[in-house]
Amino acid sequence: MKRFGVIVLVYALTLFVSCATTGTEDRIVKATAYYKIGISYLNENKVQQAFVEFHKAYELDPNNKEVLNAIGYIYLIHFDEPQKAIDYFSRAVKVYPDYSDAYNNMGYAYEKSGNFDKAIFFYKKTLSNPLYPSAQMTFINLGNSYYRLGKFNDALVTFKEAIKRDPGFFLPYMKLALCYNAMGKYGDASTAIMQGITLDQTYKGDKEKATEDLNTKKLRATGYEEQDIRDYLEILKY
Repeated sequence: MKRFGVIVLVYALTLFVSCATTGTEDRIVKATAYYKIGISYLNENKVQQAFVEFHKAYELDPNNKEVLNAIGYIYLIHFDEPQKAIDYFSRAVKVYPDYSDAYNNMGYAYEKSGNFDKAIFFYKKTLSNPLYPSAQMTFINLGNSYYRLGKFNDALVTFKEAIKRDPGFFLPYMKLALCYNAMGKYGDASTAIMQGITLDQTYKGDKEKATEDLNTKKLRATGYEEQDIRDYLEILKY
């Protein structure tokens, strides 16, 4: 009878562990479904609905790095709350220390907060992963932080790295123009901005259209963005 009792006990414990595992797997499956629904909403620019779905996923699977990153992204890009975003990105990299997307987003959160030194640290952390697929954008962000700190030579090198990875993308040429302008290299600034305007499918090389559009954007812009637009307009006069 004692032996039978032990067998029954072992069977009961095995059944309990099996049920617990099944329950955990079920929560993960449901969390993944909520996350995918959230992504669909976000792609449709239904931000609040996406936020709700991501939080449903978070409640079921609080250590899911994609869910943590997605919530942080909404706080950063749509709610303009970089510190809350940083909290979620930090949790994501704590769960998964090699999660480059979260490092990149954390860099951008610090950049938006005006902490460019920390932004540079996390951008470099992102770029330490040679397999990161969006390196060209991280190089642009890194260069932008150097530019804000007045480290124009470092910014130039970094923007050129972005161009190497995506020669047809207009934005790093626009950023190069800002650097050259700040360094007093006005001819180079003019050349760079025209390269950017030519590659930008909105303008397709139309300088007058770019000037008109930038003047419109300047009315809505504030802070660094407004100053950048003012500099672009000045460069376009060269």
